[in-house]
Amino acid sequence: MRIKSILVSQPAPSESSPYLDIAKKEKIKIDFRPFIHVEGVDNKELRTQKIDLTQYTGIIFTSKNAIDHYFRLAEELRFAVPDTMRYICQSEAIANYLQKHIVYRKRKISFGEKNFSDLLPLFKKFPTEKYLLPSSDVLSPDIVKTMDASNADWTRAIMYRTVCSDLTDINVKDYDMLIFFSPQGIKSLQQNFPGFKQDETKIGVFGNTTLAAAEEAGLTVDLMAPTKETPSMTMALEKYIKALHK
Repeated sequence: MRIKSILVSQPAPSESSPYLDIAKKEKIKIDFRPFIHVEGVDNKELRTQKIDLTQYTGIIFTSKNAIDHYFRLAEELRFAVPDTMRYICQSEAIANYLQKHIVYRKRKISFGEKNFSDLLPLFKKFPTEKYLLPSSDVLSPDIVKTMDASNADWTRAIMYRTVCSDLTDINVKDYDMLIFFSPQGIKSLQQNFPGFKQDETKIGVFGNTTLAAAEEAGLTVDLMAPTKETPSMTMALEKYIKALHK
């Protein structure tokens, strides 16, 4: 079977995206459409979680979404985040994003390499802080495992939710392949197209949790990333298409 069209369940990339290079080289139509989006909780819902922003001396940020929604709620609650706040960020890119909301210089900001478990030495280094972890309604078990191992005083606050987007204006059967990056994307497929049958449609997934969600939904996964040979979805996709089109 030759792949002629692919739907990627993410927002359209920039002009320099590897996806566009693949589309040009392999003469394939690649469309982009987010299957999920983020909605923030309001301050009333935050209060039902018994979260008082004034009680925390440290914030743990795992994403740019977490940063945006923390400062949004702080503003809604008229909480002036003190200059003494300690920020622990999962990566340098997330730490740099803080500049959107605070004066970066002279603040107590630390970050890890990439994985959340890389932050463990930082929690050991700053053991007296009382940490707040803003998150979505879905939290990786690895985060909980790392925080429990740290013995840090921490509280999770659900500040935003990942919800299914309305996709009823498209026909997924018009595509030879669908690519997913999260279990929520698989859920969105099921919610928007309850009668979906895979048939000849190829399925690509990124990450083990997405793989598990796809298999649980009864889908046959044809392409999986990351692997040692193909650490990115675009690398895996290009290799798969070239092999398929030989």
